[in-house]
Amino acid sequence: MKRHIKIVSSLPIILSLFIASNASADEWTGAYVGGHVGYGFQSDKGGENLVFDTNLDGEYGDTVRTGAGANAFSPGFCGGAPNGNNAGAGCKKDDDGGLDAGLRAGYDWNVSGLVAGVLVEGAFVDAKDSVTGFSTTPAAYAFKREINNILALRGRVGKPVDKYLVYGTAGIARADLDHSFSTTNTANSFTPSNSGSANGYQVGLGVERKGSGRISYGLEYLYTSLEDDGYTVRVGPGTAPPTNPFLLVNAAGTDMRRGSEDLNLHSVRFTMSYRFSPL
Repeated sequence: MKRHIKIVSSLPIILSLFIASNASADEWTGAYVGGHVGYGFQSDKGGENLVFDTNLDGEYGDTVRTGAGANAFSPGFCGGAPNGNNAGAGCKKDDDGGLDAGLRAGYDWNVSGLVAGVLVEGAFVDAKDSVTGFSTTPAAYAFKREINNILALRGRVGKPVDKYLVYGTAGIARADLDHSFSTTNTANSFTPSNSGSANGYQVGLGVERKGSGRISYGLEYLYTSLEDDGYTVRVGPGTAPPTNPFLLVNAAGTDMRRGSEDLNLHSVRFTMSYRFSPL
């Protein structure tokens, strides 16, 4: 209880630092180049599945059924790559996160005592994820997605406090993705679409500190929300008979894809910048 009272009593002091700080936004004005290194990871995606378009009308949500009318995917789905051709074998845990590193360039202005700016950033994030469906055959069908890079254009607004700049940032982002598909089904044919990008936005918070000369460094948290533009796989006849579940509704086959096209990332980064004007 005493600790809570102490924290609450300190709030006016903290707020006064922001309101009455003598730090000048002019000191942060100018162009800069820099980079970041840190860790990026995907949000937990429990309950992922595959969805199907059995009549090829472009609408997903159909059920792939056997000749007897049973759900051909009744064994279910799991997040990750399959350990075998059946649901009992389970899935390997996804490698949802890894290195987040990149380069940036930007410019800051003094706007009524605040620091407002814009930056362009290119980042590499080592994150990948898979989702698998199991059929009654038995067979496994796995979709894998891996981020190659993310390009972003963001604005930021901050308050200078002594040697620090505390800021918020937001903007648009576009990711280049690698998609792949694998299956233990050797009867049907499988034709993937050529889709490899995702668009969305970024929001975050950060603090930057003046270093020596023209160098500044800081910490930044960034949330990235992207929507995959739809990687699909057409399951065709191959050597399968017309009674094959994928062919019962439409002899040309069935389209399938991941149930969720959302791709959400959290990144914690250490930043460093070189400013063309001395701080």
